[in-house]
Amino acid sequence: MAKADLDAPALTGIRRLSALDTVRARIALAVELRLLKPGERLPPNSDIARALGVAEITVRRALEALAEDGLIERRRGRGGGTLVAEHPPGKRVNEVVAYFESAAEVRELIDHRLVLETGLVQLVATRRPDVERLRELVARMDTATGWAEFHELDAEFHRTVAAPGPPAAVRQYETVLAELYRFYLPYPLQKLRESNGEHAKLVKALASGNREAATRITRDHVGGLHQTMFVALS
Repeated sequence: MAKADLDAPALTGIRRLSALDTVRARIALAVELRLLKPGERLPPNSDIARALGVAEITVRRALEALAEDGLIERRRGRGGGTLVAEHPPGKRVNEVVAYFESAAEVRELIDHRLVLETGLVQLVATRRPDVERLRELVARMDTATGWAEFHELDAEFHRTVAAPGPPAAVRQYETVLAELYRFYLPYPLQKLRESNGEHAKLVKALASGNREAATRITRDHVGGLHQTMFVALS
């Protein structure tokens, strides 16, 4: 073994998981926390893959493993598909523990995002943000049919908000956002629509050039992640 390997820090939290096990853990944790309800239909594999940032074959294999664990069911025919089991067993996927090991990292990422996003919004409010595109994204999130579709639109919304900012700051923000999204869990659509109400308020503030309101809305929206992400639901 090379000296560099000996000196490297041990992988902890989700960083020690393979992509497949990460998908298993995210869906299993959402089921354990009842974010995904018994009998709820999962989105198509392609949608899950885009939302969780993995290959579609990884999702397929992860769902096959979760079916073996008894957390999901595969049904054929009309009305079939992939659904959360009616009586899913608890604590069957050991990799879930890795998410709670990452709690401190998640909190730090939220704070980092909060600093960057509030600063960018203050600047963007005076730099002609693409308000029409933001309104379109808010409307599409209001009609999204599932958490996977909503998450894609949400990510595009926040990147569109930040886009007029200084390029170096935008790149740093996108890096932090991508890191935080690695911990994203499926959430009930009703809860996601509530967060979209905050998006709509932010667009209104940006359209009027109200820096103070835009900053306050962003601070509340991002800061609220400390209460809504998985670390607060255990």
